[in-house]
Order: sequence, then C-alpha cells, then structure tokens
Amino acid sequence: MKYVKNDSYVVVGKPSPLYNDTDTDWAPTRNLGHEKSKILPTPVRGVRVRERKEKRKCVDAARSLLSLMNSRDQGDDITEGEVPVPESSSCEEETGTVVQTELCGETIFSMGKELNRLTVENMTLKEQITRMSLSEDTFKDDDEKVKLFTGLPSYAVLNTLFTYVESGIVQGHQSALTKFQKLILVLMRLKLNLPVQYLADKFGISSGTVSRTFLSTLHVLFTKLLPIIYWPTQEERRLTMPMEFRKYFGLKVAVIIDCFELFIERPSNLEARAQTWSSYKHHNTVKFLIGIAPQGVISFISKGFGGRAPDKYITNNCGLLEKLEYGDIVLADRGFDIAESVAQVSCELRIPAFTRGKSQLSALDVEKTRKLAHVRIHVERVIGLVRNKYKMLQDTVPLDFLGSRHGSTPTIDKIVTVCCALTNMCKSVVPFD
Repeated sequence: MKYVKNDSYVVVGKPSPLYNDTDTDWAPTRNLGHEKSKILPTPVRGVRVRERKEKRKCVDAARSLLSLMNSRDQGDDITEGEVPVPESSSCEEETGTVVQTELCGETIFSMGKELNRLTVENMTLKEQITRMSLSEDTFKDDDEKVKLFTGLPSYAVLNTLFTYVESGIVQGHQSALTKFQKLILVLMRLKLNLPVQYLADKFGISSGTVSRTFLSTLHVLFTKLLPIIYWPTQEERRLTMPMEFRKYFGLKVAVIIDCFELFIERPSNLEARAQTWSSYKHHNTVKFLIGIAPQGVISFISKGFGGRAPDKYITNNCGLLEKLEYGDIVLADRGFDIAESVAQVSCELRIPAFTRGKSQLSALDVEKTRKLAHVRIHVERVIGLVRNKYKMLQDTVPLDFLGSRHGSTPTIDKIVTVCCALTNMCKSVVPFD
C-alpha cells in the first residue's frame, strides 16, 4: 500500500506485512489444510514408461513360450523357423522408430528346450530323493527292498506292522523323522546292524537322535509285539500239529527247547565277568532259552542270563514250566537235565539217549534218538533263522544294552524279543505236511 496526504490508503498490489489485517493489500498466505500438488520430474516419469515397456516384453515372451509348449503338447511338428512369435514381442513402435527386442523366436525356442530338459531333470531328481529318503513310498510295491532292509516278507506285512504300532510311536512337533521312518530306522538297525553314524547320515539327523529314536521305538515294538510270542493251548496244538510230529509223538508235543548265546563285551567288574563267562563258547556271553511250538513258531523266549548259568537253572527259573499242561511232552537236548522238574508238573521230557556206562546204544534207543533228532532239529533251524535274519544278534553286544534302570527290561532282552516276534511274522520253517 501507499500512504497519501489526505490520510487515505490506496491499493498498490504488493504483499503487506504478515498479520497486518488492516492493510488494504492483506490476504492470507497459509495453506488452510491443503498442500500444493507435487509434479513429478520428467526423469522419474521416463523410468516408469520404460518399466511398463519391459513388463509388456516379458508378458509377450511368456505368451509366446506358452503357445510353443501348447503346440508341443498337441503333437505339432515345430521347427526353429516356425516358432509362433507375436508382433508385440518382435518389435515396438515408439515415436516412429522400430526397436527390435531381445526375445526373438530363436531365443524363445531355446528357452522351451531348456525348460523341457529342466522339467525332466527335476522329475528324475525327485524320484531319486524319494528312493534315498526311505519314506513310505520307497517300500511300496517293492517286496525285495522290504526283505533287504527289514527282514519282513512283503510290504503288506510291513504296512500292517506299522498300522499296529503307529499309535505308540511318539511324534513331536519338531521331529525330523516321521513315525514310519522311525520304525524303518529300528528295523534297519536290527536287520543289517548298521552303525549309528551311517544311519544318522542316511536319515539326515544326529547320532544322538538315532540312539534316542532306536531306544524309544524299540520299547514300543517290545510292548506291542510281545503278545505275538504266543503259547498255544493243547486244543490249538492238536488242530495244527504237523504230520511229522503226529507220526512220532502223537498230539502231545508242547514245545521244543534249546539255549543260544550272544557275545558281549568283557565287563570290567570281576563278579560280572565271572557270571557271564561261558566255558562252552570261551567268551563272555548272555544266554537265552527259546522254545518253539511244533508248528515252527517261537512260543517262548526267556530273559537273558549270564553265560555261566547252566541250562537246568535257566529252565527252572525262566517261567517255562508254569506254561506246561498235564500230559505235555517237552523235547530237548542232552544238556537239559530237567526230567524231575518236568515230572513235577505232570509232563514228560524226551531227550536223546546217553551212552554213559554202555558200550553202545541198543537198537531201540537208536531208533528213539533218530526220531527225536529228526524233529528237534527244527529248533536249531529257527535259532539260525533269527540270528541270520537279524545280524545285530551276530555282533558283540555292548555293555550299555545289558543294564536296566529302575527294574525295567534290559535293552538286550527287548532286542531278542522283538527279533523273535518279527520272525514269527514270516513263513514257518516247519512244513505242515
């Protein structure tokens, strides 16, 4: 504004001082809640334009590749010069200038070939990983692999076993193995006696996890499979008695018994070393009494005894005599001097004849011994089957497997029981005819 002599003001069109609302030229200069619109600079807008063009090129290239793959799926013969290429993928019109893109027909064709190769390679690698991971699909429809890794006769038997014990196997939220893989790990350890470090590498876990998984799952198998070692009644034996036993002993044979020993590490404790020393094997051993029914199935397995324990002591203290019924016949080897113990439960013991005090056996004794040996050999065949099928029973047992905590069953007893139960799930070595 401008001041004049007559004390009046005139509008001059120039800004007045801030907050001087008495000035004729005064006007508010604040934003009043609004912001000025920002105009993007030209370089940023140019970048967006170029990005949109690149996206259009990628979309056009993908469409061309999809068209090529569809043509191949339909069986069309497409050569390198016949690759369908949209116009938008070959050139772009911009300001009157034709620009050639990088994705030409030849490039797209080579990309299609590479995609096919990678697809086939991916499928092949997935199949190899499946076979190496030892999952459920690895054993499906492959009975030979089931026999090799588990000792069971078929996948159907393996799947039945898994269904039976699945509820008892613990599966944590962070567990690296599935329930099926835990079962396979234990069966492989028993069947092939594989080192812990090898199993850890095979399943991609630590050695400590292998040991803990083996012990926990073994306990589940021991608990679940213990009823499979079943003592049949007299009526059940009569209905299924093999003809060979009917011919020589009628229908009264209840069990054929024998003992087998497993080598163990030498204990440092002198008393334990003396109790486990076997004069027969000349080694520290743990001893088990096994009984098979005439049908060839394992019907009894004792707990482990020191190798020094005689057969008579084991028989009298393992619980076998409590299972016998009136009139049963027990077949055994010469070392089982248990005739009096068997007679106390109103049963009969049959063992080979002795030549002690005789120059030779009589013809009757020879015939009885021949008949007895002809059928008693089956228990040795079953023992050989168990030990040959599960190679862990052939190796020296570590001392850690012999101990028990708070009166629990020792690990070696669980191993032997589970191996016998799994053997019962296989075909019998004794023919019925």
